[in-house]
Amino acid sequence: MRSGFATLTGRPNVGKSTLLNTVVGRKVSIVSDKPQTTRTQVRGVLNREDAQLVFVDTPGVHKPVTALGERLNATAHEASKDLDMDVVCVVLDATQPFGRGDQFVAAGLPPDRLVVVVNKIDRASRAQVLGQLTAASVLEASAYFPVSARTGAGVPELIDELLDRLPEGPRYFPEDVVTDVPEAFWVAELVREQLLAATRQELPYSIATRVTEWDWPHIKVEVLVERESQKGMVIGRGGALLKAVGTSVRAQLPAGAFIELVVKVDKDWQRRPDRISRLGY
Repeated sequence: MRSGFATLTGRPNVGKSTLLNTVVGRKVSIVSDKPQTTRTQVRGVLNREDAQLVFVDTPGVHKPVTALGERLNATAHEASKDLDMDVVCVVLDATQPFGRGDQFVAAGLPPDRLVVVVNKIDRASRAQVLGQLTAASVLEASAYFPVSARTGAGVPELIDELLDRLPEGPRYFPEDVVTDVPEAFWVAELVREQLLAATRQELPYSIATRVTEWDWPHIKVEVLVERESQKGMVIGRGGALLKAVGTSVRAQLPAGAFIELVVKVDKDWQRRPDRISRLGY
């Protein structure tokens, strides 16, 4: 029996969460086209008959402008620098130029544990993919894999490589477990995912969600915004946006679930470390 841990790190929107979901075969991390979608370490478990590989999805590393941004970067760095990690996968976007941000993400990581994953090859030309692989060679990683997290191309080869690197060890999670995300936290994240898809401009960064009541099938979720003017944007005309969000979330839960959504103002929460901690970020 072999087992171990692999961190997924990289800049925002390179597809780390989509890759995690594809690898484990189930949605365990929410996805959107907005930066700072992932705000915590999310673990996904790949179980095989003779091996267990635990992936750790992390927030995108970026230049922070708020206390929340600083916390997200710290969360990502903590996971990638963890000596208990057997592999660190730096995920790159094949459609975006390799730059200093990518080098910053990989800085200080031991080359023997570093694997570069060039994602989104389904959206890039062959020349772009080859150019990205060539540019990323400065990282001196131990392996390089072009993949498409969306279509699954190249993912089996990446998985085989990571499994081959695992040391002997026990299962850290039961065989039927694919994530360690608590159910209440997962529902709150599903609500935030739908809000990210429905809102525009800077509002997504001001939204936080949390479950405040769980009496199945009734689940109450608070949606926090930073200013009074943002409440109406989240609720929508006649409550239409919030209603649509609740409908989308229920469709992803067991039959019979009832989602109550309440919007509240928590002034400038993403700039207040105490509020960030209370929200679990």
